[in-house]
Amino acid sequence: MTDEPSGQGIPAPEGASEVIDTSYEIGQDNLESRIGPFGFDIHNPVFLISGASIVAFVFYTLALPVQSGEVFSWLFSSVTTGFDWFFIGSANIFVLFCLFLIVSPLGKIRLGGKDATADYTYIGWFAMLFAAGMGIGLMFYGVSEPMSHFSSSLAGTTIENGVRTDWAPLGAAAGDEAEAIRLGMAATIFHWGLHPWAIYAVVALALALFSYNKGLPLTIRSAFYPILGERVWGWWGHAIDTLAVFATLFGLATSLGFGATQANAGLNLLFGVPIGATTEVLLISGITAIATISVLRGLDGGVKILSEINMGLAALLLVFVLIVGPTMLILTGFADALLAYLQYLPALSNPLGREDVNFSQGWTSFYWAWWISWSPFVGMFIARVSRGRTVREFLICVLLIPSMVCVLWMSVFGGAAIHQVVADGFTGAQDAALELKLFAMLGQLPLAGITSFIGIILVVVFFVTSSDSGSLVIDTITAGGKVDAPVPQRVFWCVFEGAVAIVLLLSAGGLQSLQSMVISTGLPFTLVLLVMCWAVFKGLMAERHL
Repeated sequence: MTDEPSGQGIPAPEGASEVIDTSYEIGQDNLESRIGPFGFDIHNPVFLISGASIVAFVFYTLALPVQSGEVFSWLFSSVTTGFDWFFIGSANIFVLFCLFLIVSPLGKIRLGGKDATADYTYIGWFAMLFAAGMGIGLMFYGVSEPMSHFSSSLAGTTIENGVRTDWAPLGAAAGDEAEAIRLGMAATIFHWGLHPWAIYAVVALALALFSYNKGLPLTIRSAFYPILGERVWGWWGHAIDTLAVFATLFGLATSLGFGATQANAGLNLLFGVPIGATTEVLLISGITAIATISVLRGLDGGVKILSEINMGLAALLLVFVLIVGPTMLILTGFADALLAYLQYLPALSNPLGREDVNFSQGWTSFYWAWWISWSPFVGMFIARVSRGRTVREFLICVLLIPSMVCVLWMSVFGGAAIHQVVADGFTGAQDAALELKLFAMLGQLPLAGITSFIGIILVVVFFVTSSDSGSLVIDTITAGGKVDAPVPQRVFWCVFEGAVAIVLLLSAGGLQSLQSMVISTGLPFTLVLLVMCWAVFKGLMAERHL
């Protein structure tokens, strides 16, 4: 270790404040590249530990698919049943922490220092926050989740094997169609609104604060310097970053698995492509190859171009459904859904004594673990584009802008599908499998073949951009915060994201295996985020007294 202050001993991260808090010291040897075989940066044990563990996991799952599937099923059941209160309660803490910072004097602190200026205009910044809020999840759940919650709340109380699986505790009476619509949309917004974006905001704020204001590397361990001190560069920091790698990798693999099943379903509907593991493996392999090419082309020549294409297609599809669908009903439903969300929020976020276990355990616990797994990925993206904003400005915009985009998306696609059931008596989207609900809804609108094909393209390109961007984030973490780590290392992670998605889909549990690994890695990483809140608070307090 060296005793040189960070502001003197090493260059600050790109965009960092010129006046860096020199009480945050880092050992210069921790930032030195050590290029090993195949051009990998193995400057600390995180790459070797996480890489070897993932390789071993892949071989284990391929060698024993049935046994591993049973293990994954047991993990999912055990964690969701035993820790649903922990996931729900923790997400509530993240929301309350963000709200506290917004109204407290700490909200005046500027990311990058007192004299820092924003790198992007509001329009450009909002556009990038919008991009962060889009993904395979919105394509997969945009129709299926509002429809699923609408159907279950409309049905009323049901008992299966002695377990209540409905929405009765939240106040919707069986057969009350209007309230079932409101409850279905409120539950969907709950999963795509303030709570998940508060999770992202905590990680993004931590990365931005300790990188721009403290001059530390852009990696998860840096946020824990106020608590661990120099120990953050030792095994404590290695463990934190390794957990972040596992969480991100399995979160991305789950998204890739959902994307593959939905693309397979759409191709079968349009072109008769067989549905099955072989097709899904070919899809994942092909799209991972495209993502690898994008990695080799770099950010500007690869993922940036694909992201712009995707945003344009997504906006086009959204506007199309809004115009040709029940426009006024969707717009009025958007406002009513937000009111319903506020009405049902206390019951939806209650962590204790829940009877609606199918929702609280099967939906919410999985969602919160999934969002937490994605938090290093999206958090790092948000941090890198938010220099120059005050903490208050940052949190208000990160919580509200992407949340409203997600709510609008769900209201348009889910609202159109529900209207087909209620007004037209068409139950295709209601009865279809989750991965087919989007295509069933589009099938009732004009130009169904074209819009369904656009939907498949969106899934595929979201798949590519997620894989490419995710490999960049994992690469940065395993390289100790370097944003210019070797390309071969990034290709390695890109390939193994696809490999993990394939082996989990091939296991006996299929998609449930993907969900199991997300929730299993999300559980310990939730603890990391809870401690991170305290570290962020201490970091902001130190910044306030500079």
